[in-house]
Amino acid sequence: MCDLHADSITKYFDTNRILSNIYISCKKGEIKGLLGRNGSGKSTLLKIIFGVDKADFKYVRVGTKIIRTLHEGRNHINYLPQFHFLPNNLKVRHIIRLFLPKEKRYLLLENEIIRPVLDHKNHQLSGGQRRILEILLIINSNAEIILLDEPFNAVSPIGRETIKENILSLKHKKGFIITDHDYKNVIDIADHLVLLQNATLFNIKKPEDLVKYGYLHTINSS
Repeated sequence: MCDLHADSITKYFDTNRILSNIYISCKKGEIKGLLGRNGSGKSTLLKIIFGVDKADFKYVRVGTKIIRTLHEGRNHINYLPQFHFLPNNLKVRHIIRLFLPKEKRYLLLENEIIRPVLDHKNHQLSGGQRRILEILLIINSNAEIILLDEPFNAVSPIGRETIKENILSLKHKKGFIITDHDYKNVIDIADHLVLLQNATLFNIKKPEDLVKYGYLHTINSS
């Protein structure tokens, strides 16, 4: 079983406590929505779990394997950062060959959105096309746990629906933790919600909790 358990995660910037003894889990077949205001530490938490940011203390395990470093998490956890990360001067078809194992490349080579731009270089794509390509590469990797940081950013409404459809189609194989300022799309596909606030993670059991903790003014707030 490829369950993720991240426990006791603590992070300070100088004397400013960003994360305090955080526990978050995710299992195969689960989409967990990570909500929080700007600067609350959501990206920092995901980067610590993935292994590209240091913590003052952390315990991360996937299944029975304890993950201490980025290398140890390889093929277990994959992470979509907020920024574009693919090589600009490579053609899309070459990027797919570089980032995906041979048996999975057809998933993108035959994708109706990706197929028309296979011979475009990455920098020739629109921001939305680049984001969709990045997401499809990450979620179709061999990793069992997928961490998505701002997947809906700069993507059209149609593109957002495509992203959600692809995530849901892989849900039976993987576990997802998703954070995005576009919280409505996160809520739309999440099985469970957690809210990071004041360095503490709160379980959200009902929509009214988001109002109680001050994340939303009202349930219908835009």
